[in-house]
Amino acid sequence: MIKVAITGTGLFTPEHAIDNDTLVASFNAWADAENARHGAAITAGEREAIAPSSTDFIVKASGIHNRYVLDAEGILDPERMRPRLPQRSNDEPSIQCEMGMKAASQALEAAGVQAADIELVIVGCSNLERAYPAVAVELQAALGAGGYAFDMNVACSSATFAIDAAANAIRCGSVKRALVVSPEICSAHLNFRDRDSHFIFGDACTAVVLENAAIATAESRFEILGTRLVTRFSNAIRNNTGFLNRVTDTDPLASDKLFVQEGRRVFKEVCPLVASLIDGHLASLEIQGADLSRLWLHQANRHMNDLIARRVLGADPPPDKAPIILDRYANTSSAGSIIALHLHRHDLRPGALGVVCSFGAGYSAGSVVLRRQ
Repeated sequence: MIKVAITGTGLFTPEHAIDNDTLVASFNAWADAENARHGAAITAGEREAIAPSSTDFIVKASGIHNRYVLDAEGILDPERMRPRLPQRSNDEPSIQCEMGMKAASQALEAAGVQAADIELVIVGCSNLERAYPAVAVELQAALGAGGYAFDMNVACSSATFAIDAAANAIRCGSVKRALVVSPEICSAHLNFRDRDSHFIFGDACTAVVLENAAIATAESRFEILGTRLVTRFSNAIRNNTGFLNRVTDTDPLASDKLFVQEGRRVFKEVCPLVASLIDGHLASLEIQGADLSRLWLHQANRHMNDLIARRVLGADPPPDKAPIILDRYANTSSAGSIIALHLHRHDLRPGALGVVCSFGAGYSAGSVVLRRQ
């Protein structure tokens, strides 16, 4: 049987950073203005006042301290509160293609692979900037890669689902090398006027090179021992943006056209789903949770990660076993678990075992078990 290895990873981080204090100041300035504008209705009990946000609230709720975004000025403008990303002409590289190029170049260099040697490119992320032509095909052309390419969307699980698809293509002999890219512009679908979620997301792009292990030359690589996916339908996390919006005459800036979630319900339902997925996956490979050196988990909420890691490992996870990057990056959707892998893998010795796991809307969850070579 053909063995598959991850031989390189890459990460693009936007230059603009917004810490909690700055984000809170913008939100509270908007909230104060709204409360003043509707003061009479609030006094009459016809409307509730908008509660202020705070850094303490954000950290307690999520563990997030900072996030990187493509544009900070538009987000922090109380009269706009969304990034300002001008539309590009059809002759210019798309934003996600440009992000993908930067992350992919790092991954290819780490793998010691030329772009021309890539035979499959998958762009997997929560939101694609257009329906077609596929961003993956654009990225394939920009890189000079061969073979074929396609986009896919499984929300926050897009990267692990794409790794599964790429690994299967290599296992069956269709391709020898594949590239998975996750350009997440989460700031564009976040409602920065929703106190319960205005702090959650950041922007980033990751890239992963997968190869037939027999031809891989990179010194630092991880054999994929197995992949496992699960989906279960739920409305608890939703985004209603779509091409039918224009024919149903709905407001494209309405709150339900952005990220919405029932946070407590998600926590209650997703944590056991993910822990069960990982436990079952490990058992099928005759691996115990205690055998793991690392858990690279989806970076959405510190409390969720701690609970899942505790269930899988059988004990409270030390920081090095379940690294957290959301304190700096916030939730970067499908890129989160790959950022954790990219930043926290170099210290592992040959033979060390780890799991990349992402989970999110759908519900969806993907598990990738790795062994350091």
